[in-house]
Amino acid sequence: MGNYIFAYWEAIQKGQVTVGKWIKIIYQILVEGLQNGTWLFNEQKANKAINFIENFCHHSEGRNDLLKLELWQKAIVSAIFGIIDPATGYRQFREVFIVVARKNGKSLFAAAISAYMAYIDGEYGAKIYFLAPKLDQANLVYDAFYQIVQSDDELDCITKKRQSDIYIKEFNTSIKKIAFNSKKSDGFNPQMVVGDEMEAWPGQQGIDQYEVMASAMGARKQPLLLSISTAGKINGGAYDELMTRSTSFLKGNSREKRILPFLYIIDDVEKWDSLEELKKSNPNLGVSVSEAFYEEQIAIAKGSLAKKAEFLMKYCNIKQNNSIAWLDYIDVHKSFSNIHFALENFRGCYCVGGIDLSRTTDLTAASIVIYKGGKNHIITKFFMPKKRFTEAVDEDNVPYSLYKDKGFLQISGENQVDYKDVYQWFIDLVKIYKIRPLKVGYDRYMARNLVDEMSMAGFHMDDVYQGTNLTPILRTFEGDLKDGKYDIGDNALLESHLLNVAVDIDINDSRMKPVKLEKRLRIDGAMSVFDALTVKDKYHAEIGAKLLNQAA
Repeated sequence: MGNYIFAYWEAIQKGQVTVGKWIKIIYQILVEGLQNGTWLFNEQKANKAINFIENFCHHSEGRNDLLKLELWQKAIVSAIFGIIDPATGYRQFREVFIVVARKNGKSLFAAAISAYMAYIDGEYGAKIYFLAPKLDQANLVYDAFYQIVQSDDELDCITKKRQSDIYIKEFNTSIKKIAFNSKKSDGFNPQMVVGDEMEAWPGQQGIDQYEVMASAMGARKQPLLLSISTAGKINGGAYDELMTRSTSFLKGNSREKRILPFLYIIDDVEKWDSLEELKKSNPNLGVSVSEAFYEEQIAIAKGSLAKKAEFLMKYCNIKQNNSIAWLDYIDVHKSFSNIHFALENFRGCYCVGGIDLSRTTDLTAASIVIYKGGKNHIITKFFMPKKRFTEAVDEDNVPYSLYKDKGFLQISGENQVDYKDVYQWFIDLVKIYKIRPLKVGYDRYMARNLVDEMSMAGFHMDDVYQGTNLTPILRTFEGDLKDGKYDIGDNALLESHLLNVAVDIDINDSRMKPVKLEKRLRIDGAMSVFDALTVKDKYHAEIGAKLLNQAA
């Protein structure tokens, strides 16, 4: 049989299969790791899993014949079960993240991998969970698993369907579907967890649930957390967190060793209607779904912006915002470099600043924009009072704890933000790092005393009306963002605020005013950036030459 990882890589290099950049990178990593001895490859274990799937697992919808794995699927199975940690002799990868378009058989594929884990993997007393935010969502893979069992007499005769689970007495193994309960991990000791439709795992709740299950696996020698998904709309949830970790690993910016991402995503959003480009997100194109189907869906999508957004999500794996959102996710994410900005790297630079104070005392944002190395680098600091912080994690469903730990968010004051902390942040920029904001724009409705204190400290303050006057700034920012001229580092909180911006457009003169996409969402970080860019534009003749930082 050979090594299907190498076979798939060879097919990619020869152009026999069409894949996107992320798939090329992961297989390059795997091939090089096996060739240089970072990992070992156990062909017997890999092929054992493939043989089981192809000899015991049946299709469950519309047909009942045995599952025939395609080369891309054999390569994934080989990577999961065949790549071995040379130090322990156990499987190298414990977290597998598969992003693949709808109709590519991912639920059945996940169910087949789960069946191997249940019947052949050899872990006595295994517990396997199919997990989703709601029980009916978890049903999808769970039902596919049980249909596999029912379709094979050998599996069915040793398996019992009970009220709350599926039980294999011979191995003391239970398979169960569960809904979210991230605050309780008692009793969890999973050998395997299948997280289905990760794009629907919301905010902090989704991240917490993922972490609970991941940490519960600690007692197992070679557990598997398998996450499958298409793209979606939810910002700041488990999908975004996994994508950040995955792309960071693929770019070489991570020390992680146990994550294994397979991101089947198109490369060029402008070619979304090209069948050749769609092969990158649909590895089963022409197998489980016909070209005619996609041609029909493309025609429908071209007639409706809403249908196009749906097509980009489900068939291209391009994450989308609500249709009234101002910025496209793909454009905003271009600026997300996964690099944590160190202020030391900008020592001696000139910049412009912006401040958006919370009108409801719950969240304040301060930003600086620094041009260096051909890009505009945005550094944003958020401030939130202690009392609001304890409430906001649950109410906003935003992982504020994570952002606090990463240094993007500072707890300030008890019931309202202490603006002295904002003042001190700017002071530290100047005194510690010699970063010099030439102008600082602020929302004219912000607290007067902060403006006065910063003016007395030598900052040149200028008020900004956050209305349709921002139209030129918004249009320039959108264009520069598309052209890749901005870098926000790894500030996912700022990224979410940019994605939360919608625009009200005046039908008479097409002028735009930034507003929240939804009432509950936050855009403070984005507004602080627009304040900074407004003063940059307003005083360009005066400060433009210094902002180039040619001597820094």
